[in-house]
Amino acid sequence: MVSPLTHPDRTPSPAGSRLVVLDMAGTTVADGGLVEQAFDTAARRLGVEPGSPDHARKLGYVRATMGESKISVFRHLFGTEEAAQRANSAFEKAYGELVDGGRIAPVPGAREAIEALRAAGRTVVLTTGFARVTQDALLDALGWRDLVDLTLCPADAGRGRPYPDMVLAALLRTGAAEDVRQIAVAGDTSYDMLSGRRAGAGIVAGVLTGAHRAEQLAEAGATHVLGSVAELPALLGAV
Repeated sequence: MVSPLTHPDRTPSPAGSRLVVLDMAGTTVADGGLVEQAFDTAARRLGVEPGSPDHARKLGYVRATMGESKISVFRHLFGTEEAAQRANSAFEKAYGELVDGGRIAPVPGAREAIEALRAAGRTVVLTTGFARVTQDALLDALGWRDLVDLTLCPADAGRGRPYPDMVLAALLRTGAAEDVRQIAVAGDTSYDMLSGRRAGAGIVAGVLTGAHRAEQLAEAGATHVLGSVAELPALLGAV
């Protein structure tokens, strides 16, 4: 007999979500456009001057692919592995310095939302497109080291977004759900939505506190669009 959760024609209930996978920058962390500032530093390091047509093209690609693993973005932009690694190193260093300078803060209500989800028995995992060193700098700056059950970056899972690897790695490492449809994913970019859909998550919620608009999130497969992550516990029946 097929259970209601795994029945192929049954739309999963938000309240059935057991594992919640949350993006960081733009979703739970407000960074005020630091990605673009750090990109400018990386681009200059490789001879791309701000204000030039080449810079505008590359910045447009960075904006369009927000949420993707940053090394993957730089591989596309700069062609060779050596150039991509140089750009990525410069980017991570610049972003880390901005973080250390106090340029980030939690999205309003984000910490409370995570605490409410965990208090209701949900397992919460934070994911990012940044390298581990940058993710750790964010966690330390916010005092979030012990806030969630697990944190993952692309290197921990194999590939970054839009691939499903981090969502599936969260499931495998925590064992928090019996079915991928018991996973809820939330993020602010189209790539967050794509990774959630490709992982088979039952809930893929876009939030409007980051890079992409409601239309972009919906086009990428969002099942819900929220004003912010602060609304997620109510959606998942955790309040």
